[in-house]
Amino acid sequence: MHLIIRGLNSLSPFADSCIATIGNFDGVHLGHQQILARLRQSAQAHGLPSTVILFEPQPVEYFQSNEKKLPRLTTLVEKIKILRQVGIDRVLCLRFDERLAKLSADDFIQRVLIANLHIKGLVVGDDFVFGCDKEGGGELLQHGVKHNFSVVVVPAYKVDGVRVGSTGIRNYLEKGDLANATKILGRAYGITGRVVHGDKVGRDLGFPTANIALHHKVLPLAGVYVARVHDLDDKKKHYGVANIGFRPTVGGKKLLLEVYIFDFTENIYQRKITVDFLHKLRDEKKFADFMELKNQIGLDVARAKEFVFDKIRKSFST
Repeated sequence: MHLIIRGLNSLSPFADSCIATIGNFDGVHLGHQQILARLRQSAQAHGLPSTVILFEPQPVEYFQSNEKKLPRLTTLVEKIKILRQVGIDRVLCLRFDERLAKLSADDFIQRVLIANLHIKGLVVGDDFVFGCDKEGGGELLQHGVKHNFSVVVVPAYKVDGVRVGSTGIRNYLEKGDLANATKILGRAYGITGRVVHGDKVGRDLGFPTANIALHHKVLPLAGVYVARVHDLDDKKKHYGVANIGFRPTVGGKKLLLEVYIFDFTENIYQRKITVDFLHKLRDEKKFADFMELKNQIGLDVARAKEFVFDKIRKSFST
């Protein structure tokens, strides 16, 4: 990725044109990836950079009350990381505020897409709508003719006959159905964050954990999971047990993500790592005392290692 631009005020006209797409891309799931593949294909055919236009906060978050915030699948940083991995050239992140919310589709096209990005093509999903007038694909085709840019509408992507979408993934995660969430995400669901100091309760119990600073305001999952940890310096796959919750046994009040990494003793404070969630072991619960908690963690670790061993064994037998 060559360029990341934040905000309309810092947006200056580009020297060249581009092929663009617009959306939330929350989760960057398989449906999104179909749109991104068409975007790259069109950009390469025209010899132009591929550009993804995102919004922060996401429009649905802007219009929701604080009490009803939807769990987000990916933070902006996580989205950009995935977009970089799939070969997108540019990301334009616009602050979604009152001024942007009041723009009509035609105003957005003229002020942003034409005047600043000089787009030659736009690639969108078949459910795409934008502007305060909620214009969709049909109107967008007319705008394309009017302003001389092509419009590609990508049909819905389905898995097992069901349309892939962020809402479906969120529902699977909330139910602890990691297998189906993984199937339509196209990868294991993960959270990226920096390792910070905790209160060392895990270490005192014999299971030292890496505590991850959370930037998600609301998470789509909670409980105890088999986890895979990566982005460590040794480039190996590490497995462990992750807990997302409030740690009621120790009187916790703050939502935390902590992971006990098997056979790993390195100092990774301040390192940014990613924790993938592979299988739900159980819900979080309050134990009578630390000894009961320690015994349960031991059982969680044993079950997690059995899951990982079985996963590795199956990978070699296929």
